[in-house]
Amino acid sequence: MTKFETPPLPYDYKDLEPFVNEDIMIIHHDKHHVTYTTNFNKALEKYPELFNEKAEEILTDINNVPEDIKTAVKNHGGGHVHHSFFWEVLRPSQENNKPQGELLKAIEESFESFEKFQEKFESFAATLFGSGWTWLSLVDNKLIIENTPNQDSPYSLNHKPILTLDIWEHAYYLKYKNVRLDYIKNFWSVVNWNKVEENFKN
Repeated sequence: MTKFETPPLPYDYKDLEPFVNEDIMIIHHDKHHVTYTTNFNKALEKYPELFNEKAEEILTDINNVPEDIKTAVKNHGGGHVHHSFFWEVLRPSQENNKPQGELLKAIEESFESFEKFQEKFESFAATLFGSGWTWLSLVDNKLIIENTPNQDSPYSLNHKPILTLDIWEHAYYLKYKNVRLDYIKNFWSVVNWNKVEENFKN
């Protein structure tokens, strides 16, 4: 039985400044993410056959997860999967950071322009009530922007996420306090569009 593990960051804790600082990244990854992974494993111990599935598959099939662990799997499994996904779509800050090729074309077809996509994504993220995630997802081969509250997952809706932003306060409060919009706008400089395009093509 192989339990799920918190993946290491693909960069150093300080590498995402000024988007988020080193202190936030240490707490976010080593405390919050590790706790989600630990509690996800605990929830699955009663049904060890679930360790044979990918975490994303478990969330996709959430309605067939045993009722007595479903809430824990939804919350902690979602937390583990979403954070693992989030780290991968970030990279150290770059100027004029934009998607290219097929992904840019798809964004322009869905939202008229990259700038209008950014505006809509920022609006979704800024107006999400409480905690949750803002996503760029593929649904029926079309790109959509969507919010999920708490650790609810687009996988459970049979959506294919290709980009996300963590809107839980622990992701930004130590730096941005209550000014969520500044956090959202700084996000664009650290998006790993190469990874997002890989997600899009896959």
